[in-house]
Amino acid sequence: MKALENQFITFLNGKKQFIIPIYQRTYSWSHEQCEQLWNDIVCTATNERATIHFFGSIGYIQYGRLIAGGVMPLLVIDGQQRLTTLSLLLIALAKAAKDSSTPLMMSHEDIHDSYLINKYSKGEEYYKLLLTQSDKDNLIALIDDPEHAKATLPTHRLLENYVYFENRIRQGDVDPFTLYAGISRLMIVEISLDKDHDHPQLIFESLNSTGLALSQADLIRNYVLMGLNNEEQIKLYKKYWYPMEQSFLHRGDSCQFDRFMRDYLTIKQASIPNLDQVYVTFKTYHRRIGATPICEIMADIERYALHFVKMASRMEEDYEIRRVLDDINTLKVEVAYPFLLKVYDDYTHKLLSREDFIAILKLVESYMFRRAICGIPTNSTNKTFAALAKEVNEEHYLISVEAAFLRKDSHQRFPKDEEFRAAFLVKDVYNFRSRNYLLRKLENSDTKEPMTIEEYTIEHIMPQNEHLSFEWQRELGPNWKEVHARYLHTIGNLTLTAYNPQLSDRPFQEKRNMEGGFRQSHIHLSRGLAEVEHWNEEAIKKRAEALADLAVKVWAASRYVEYEIGTGNNGYSLQDHLWHMPFDIRGIFERLRKRILNLDSSVREEFRKSYIAYSATTDFLEIEPQKKRLLLTLNINSGEINDPKGLSKNCKHTGHFGSGEVQVSVTSLVQVEDVMDLIHQAFEKLMEEVWA
Repeated sequence: MKALENQFITFLNGKKQFIIPIYQRTYSWSHEQCEQLWNDIVCTATNERATIHFFGSIGYIQYGRLIAGGVMPLLVIDGQQRLTTLSLLLIALAKAAKDSSTPLMMSHEDIHDSYLINKYSKGEEYYKLLLTQSDKDNLIALIDDPEHAKATLPTHRLLENYVYFENRIRQGDVDPFTLYAGISRLMIVEISLDKDHDHPQLIFESLNSTGLALSQADLIRNYVLMGLNNEEQIKLYKKYWYPMEQSFLHRGDSCQFDRFMRDYLTIKQASIPNLDQVYVTFKTYHRRIGATPICEIMADIERYALHFVKMASRMEEDYEIRRVLDDINTLKVEVAYPFLLKVYDDYTHKLLSREDFIAILKLVESYMFRRAICGIPTNSTNKTFAALAKEVNEEHYLISVEAAFLRKDSHQRFPKDEEFRAAFLVKDVYNFRSRNYLLRKLENSDTKEPMTIEEYTIEHIMPQNEHLSFEWQRELGPNWKEVHARYLHTIGNLTLTAYNPQLSDRPFQEKRNMEGGFRQSHIHLSRGLAEVEHWNEEAIKKRAEALADLAVKVWAASRYVEYEIGTGNNGYSLQDHLWHMPFDIRGIFERLRKRILNLDSSVREEFRKSYIAYSATTDFLEIEPQKKRLLLTLNINSGEINDPKGLSKNCKHTGHFGSGEVQVSVTSLVQVEDVMDLIHQAFEKLMEEVWA
């Protein structure tokens, strides 16, 4: 590496061409940076004591071979924003010299031929600066004919900044030659790198400290592509990185690319980097997988980026999946994205069904909403989701996710129905951050034609006005102040309406009976109000109970969280068995359990220390979970059972749990239908004895 001070215009002069690599970001300096440059140049030009002004560094690598008499190609790795902006100023200055009606101490040719073009070269070598992507053609158009470019080119950053400089020169605050003198005093550090001995990326990082800071995604892009030859850079950039940049650009939030890269690294490393350390973390990750080809890494990143954009930007084509993703995004639970990206990727690879994917999305939604209602702190939720993917068994995907949520306790817990319901009844819903989401979900819970609640306003059935009318005081009873304070903003007292100004503080009966009132309302949340005679504490609590019952269904818990509630008289619960049940055996058990409980409403389930019993009046079946199978004991004589496939055996004279003498070993889901036939026989035998 060689570094030396040089005048900017001296550095620019000569048969050179500065090429911006395709992986570099497009031109991005704004009006503010251009104004600062203008002021620095004018100050340097007009201050007699200021002989030079340091303008930063420009680093480059000689690109390709120099043919005798040809143009020297230089690949710019740092300084493109400064180089491009000064070129725009020189274009404007050359045009001012050309248009001037009075002789100047410089000419259009002095500037144009020395600093903007290589006069005797042809093709692209004619231009001293070649930008990347669409910027290249736009800059060439400005160099060739600024007026024509202004009239024909669409608005973009290059054109806007050129026009800014042109207008400043036209204002005449400083004459063009003085401005040219200021530019001639600009000094740079010219850094020439040897591609065979220097490490361009490390030098780039040390130089990237001035101007408009690069994003974490920009730094990663440069790091990935900089070590490749030009042909590979162009191929990989166009195939993978450019489509990603465009998809995030269309979202209108460039920071999302950085956030995605953080989520991607969280998936890959199961730990969460700080947003400003994403680039450093990526380098560590890349060193760890150093044997993986760059093209495979970029393909992997692009695949997850597509998932991210689909999830975050309503681009998922499946309507039902998109609806659940919209709900998750409404809750602003970005912390769940690393886990959801992994599940989304597994879904696209058919590791889980569409139905299970939707179930997991809804489970995440319920987990976050229940916790918000219960007021559980969220400061560690990002760590919960970062590690959740490690608990997934891909052969039994949904079951393993549900079980993983079940295992969370303390501040990570999935609130059970009782806790959620109790908090929901007393929650200040009106001042809740997600109140519109909450009301929308309740309102649309049983319809296939969802309503947009933003068209309506929230109605307090019991008015907000603390100075309640006499009618309302009488309606609420002698303790009306306490009732008003306790229930005003809770779910029992809230509904939706398009007639808020008309309803106002009217007495309840008027609100119910008037035109547009509760009796005429098509709002589902207002159903039932038409039959209410008095709106008091009892009515509010009764309505709240009904809506809480609905909320438990809308934001359903994991099935295992619900099962845990059903602890038997002996102190054992289903959870005691699930803890030790392998995922494949758990899947078989779940399928059997559902079928058994659906045999008849009289069937009861009891959890005992070593097995699970199913009974009507007495046991007809015991299930003992084991490491590689479910061992079923049927309370039926071996001589009475019809078993054409020979699944059962007589265990009368062997030690076993339960009171039956027929045992069946279940190791696969494909056995469920045949095993259920045997279980049904045992159940029917018991029913015959009961009715005999």
